[in-house]
Formats: sequence, structure tokens, C-alpha cells
Amino acid sequence: MKILIAEDDPISALVLTTNLVNWGHEVEAVTNGVDALRILEEAGAPRLALLDWMMPGIEGPEVCRRVRAREQNIAPYIILLTARQGVAETVKGMAAGADDYVTKPYHREELLVRLQVGVRIVSLQSRLADRVAELEKAAEQVKKLERILPICGYCKKVRDDHDYWQNVESYVTTHTDTEFSHGVCPNCFVEIVQPQLDVLHLAGVAK
Repeated sequence: MKILIAEDDPISALVLTTNLVNWGHEVEAVTNGVDALRILEEAGAPRLALLDWMMPGIEGPEVCRRVRAREQNIAPYIILLTARQGVAETVKGMAAGADDYVTKPYHREELLVRLQVGVRIVSLQSRLADRVAELEKAAEQVKKLERILPICGYCKKVRDDHDYWQNVESYVTTHTDTEFSHGVCPNCFVEIVQPQLDVLHLAGVAK
């Protein structure tokens, strides 16, 4: 997963980057809050971010607030990194819009576990968004089929929105994900197919 690191201390940034790369992630690193906010507002932004609390330009909590103020279908998962300790500071960071809060100096194993939680949540959000998109598409298809369709009383062709007549199979296939497999119903077999078979049988006997 692509992860954004916003950390102005070069040693801390190097340690974070090394750990994340070793854990199989792709890293994009910046040294200030202005660049972090710009990246998180771009299309295709990293879905997970590690933001230092105190950074040049814009501090981590303010980046969180601005990101949360935007309308996004899927918001990034943000972890604040800070040397500030205490319940009040934790509450302040979470109230700004952070999803998690890690106090420096942190243990490598603790950071790994918290990242794994973030990755799971991001993955769940992605699957949920895909499912919602599928349901919306299905609902739109059903809506199209719920309209009154002009159909010829003789050949049974359907007229589409462009005043073009096409058979029912083509119309349904074009407007939905439905595919047809052909068969013969019992009535048609008795009334149409069987007489044809009888004619062929008699023709064969006559020869």
C-alpha cells in the first residue's frame, strides 16, 4: 500500500521510510504540512498517512481538519505521530480528525500493529465502496428496465431511446449485464418443434 510520511526530522523520516519499505509498503515522504495537505487532496492520493504533529507550514492536526472538511467518497486513514503525551493531547489529536495516535518514542512493533489496523480498515473501505458502486449500477439498470417499453405486437422487437428497433434479447443485453442461454419451453416444443421433427421423420421414411 502507498503511504504518505510527513516528517520534518530527517532521521525520523529515514527510520519510518525504512520500516515501511521493509514491511512491503510504497512510501511518499514530505517534510512539511503544506506538501502533505496538497498530496492528500490530489486524485489518487495515498490512502494511509503518517503525520508528525509539529511540522513547518501546517501542523499535523490542522492537516487532519482540512482533509476531513473536504467531501471525499473515501477519506485517508491518518495516524498522528507526536512526542506530546497525556489524555488531553490524545483527545485533541483525535478531535482534529486523526484515526490513530502514536506517541514518540514508539516501539517498532507497536507502529507495525497500528499500521496493520489502518491497512485493514482501508481495505474494508475499498471493498465497501466497490460494492456500493455495483449496487448503484444494478439499481440504474433496474430503473431502465422499469420504464414502459414500446414493443411491436407482431415481431416483438423493442424500440430503444434512439428510435431504433431491436429484438428483446439485444435490448436487455445492452442495458444490463444479463446474458441469454437459449432453450425451448414445453409448449413451444409441442406446438412448433415436435411437428417439425415429425415432418422430417416422415420425409426420411418416404425416402
